Amino acid sequence: MSGRGGPPPVPDVFDPRVYAAGPPHDRYRVLRDHHPVARQEEKPVLGWPSGPGFWAVTRHADVVRVLKDSATFSSHLGATQIRDPDPADLPFIRRMMLNQDPPAHGTLRRLVSRAFTPRRVDRFEARARERAASLIAAAVARARETDGTFDVVTAVTDEYALLNLADLLGVPPADRGLLLHWTRRVIGYQDPDEAAPPVIGPDGQPVNPRSPAQLRDMFAYARALAAEKRRAPGGDDAEPDVMTTLATDPELTEPALEMFFFLLTVAGNDTVRSAAPGGLLALAENPREYARLRRGEVATGTAVDELLRHHPPVLSFRRTAARDTELAGTRIAAGDKVVVFHAAAHFDERVFTDPHRLDLSRAPNPHVAFGEGPHVCLGAHFARLQLRVFYEEAVRALPELRLVEPPRRLVSHFINGLKSLRFGAPA
Repeated sequence: MSGRGGPPPVPDVFDPRVYAAGPPHDRYRVLRDHHPVARQEEKPVLGWPSGPGFWAVTRHADVVRVLKDSATFSSHLGATQIRDPDPADLPFIRRMMLNQDPPAHGTLRRLVSRAFTPRRVDRFEARARERAASLIAAAVARARETDGTFDVVTAVTDEYALLNLADLLGVPPADRGLLLHWTRRVIGYQDPDEAAPPVIGPDGQPVNPRSPAQLRDMFAYARALAAEKRRAPGGDDAEPDVMTTLATDPELTEPALEMFFFLLTVAGNDTVRSAAPGGLLALAENPREYARLRRGEVATGTAVDELLRHHPPVLSFRRTAARDTELAGTRIAAGDKVVVFHAAAHFDERVFTDPHRLDLSRAPNPHVAFGEGPHVCLGAHFARLQLRVFYEEAVRALPELRLVEPPRRLVSHFINGLKSLRFGAPA
């Protein structure tokens, strides 16, 4: 209990089960207003052991500062997930670009950014548009032949994100289901419905799905695919596919290529896989804004930013303090974990007027759905293109978005995912 006139107690925003009902905006508000840098316990949950605790950062300005200041708040020291990796796995995990600091991060980022030329991404638009239109049409047709409803997650957005990524990478059609399998294994490990029985290590504790032992099959596939691309390049004469570009780059080592394949497979897939249905849910809950979008009263690109603000695909990212510092008046010691909460920052009244109101024409819109600072998402342009095209085709095909049951959400404090989102087919 708080003392008379004192601040309310610090609410828990660590337990993944809290997020089964959606981001805990009431708890975020308490933290922003009273405990902007709040100590959180890491209690044992869902079969996973306890941890040392961390600082939760929830105000927009503080989140941006942490993400921009890599000299103070390191991605390298303890990697970027809330749970501490096994110390034996940390050198392996640090090979991923996501878990590096400048200047090493910048060097690797410049190498792999060659594969994400604006020309390559922009040429992808027509293919993504045809795919969005055909998937939505097929889902509606099946619904009309059955019970009149369709699950946009399983019938449309899972396939849309997966096939777009597979095309960009140059993954053969027969192998594309592997990308979704690996994504679900890594992203859904906290959710009892999604996770396979955990692998138990010799210490009796679950093995992290990002450990080298758990990624062995994905990395073996990446090596085999790279070898095939060197033998028979993919894509076309104008623009090879991404794996061909990476596999034939003499400056990119095989370990770096494996890690980048992992990053693309998981982050590249799940960003759109989570954001697309989340945006549709926001539009279904705000029919006036959906009507504005259908009438062309707001640009789809602007709407994409507001939908990303309202439903960011990533809920949190971890940093580790590289030195003693202070944030929002709170002393943070070197070695402490510092976790930024994107969804909390996106609803900060200090930055966003009436933040719980969906306003598709909101501008400016300084959301951090794609990060900020040196780690801003390398594939943001590709993700925006996919989301813009997807919503444009949804508007054409679905005159209304009629929810027939509550959505089912992923149990995770990391990914803002939907497992099911069922709509009624249009008349």
